[in-house]
Amino acid sequence: MSQIILPEPIEKDGFNPKATIPFGVTTSHVHAAMQDFIDFATAVDTELHTKGMSSLENTMMQANFSSLVGEMMGARIPKHCPTVVKNLYHNGHPDVLPAGKYPNDAAQHAGSDGIEIKASRYLQGWQGHNAEDVWLMVFVFQSGRAGSKVKETRAFKFLLVAGAMLAKADWKFLGRSETSRRTITASVSKAGTEKMMANWIYKCAELRQDEG
Repeated sequence: MSQIILPEPIEKDGFNPKATIPFGVTTSHVHAAMQDFIDFATAVDTELHTKGMSSLENTMMQANFSSLVGEMMGARIPKHCPTVVKNLYHNGHPDVLPAGKYPNDAAQHAGSDGIEIKASRYLQGWQGHNAEDVWLMVFVFQSGRAGSKVKETRAFKFLLVAGAMLAKADWKFLGRSETSRRTITASVSKAGTEKMMANWIYKCAELRQDEG
């Protein structure tokens, strides 16, 4: 049986004490949610390994795995922070809402009144479906794929968490050709990325060293 490769631990000194997050969310809540995902992935991959199966990430499509990371962050942060709740409206926006404000904790579109959460394998060019005013938090990770972002590793690793209030002007609209079947998307512009990086919440050691 091949050697099992489990997620890398979160670096406790990787959190930014100066980061500001709205609605009562703190870096401690973010840390706890990230740890929940590490524990989840470790338990699942350990069980899969005992059965001679591939890891969860290598079983799923890349986009679906990224969605899983983002969905879990959106669900777990409210479990640790009592001032926010998961948006229970199907495909509602944003993902996390202020606690006690919306009936049944559900809002189809609350705009900037909440936190939208994304997960990505990329250190920039983060995408959404619309250019809009929103407080966006992005979790960047790497694992098991070619073209590592900070070091050669096959293990899951959180690289970066960044967030900021973005305006419509902080997005670039990405059109598609007439023959394309892909959904039209928008990506965070250079200016929007700079806003988010100025308020980074977590950075792994390799990214902190690059700044030094």
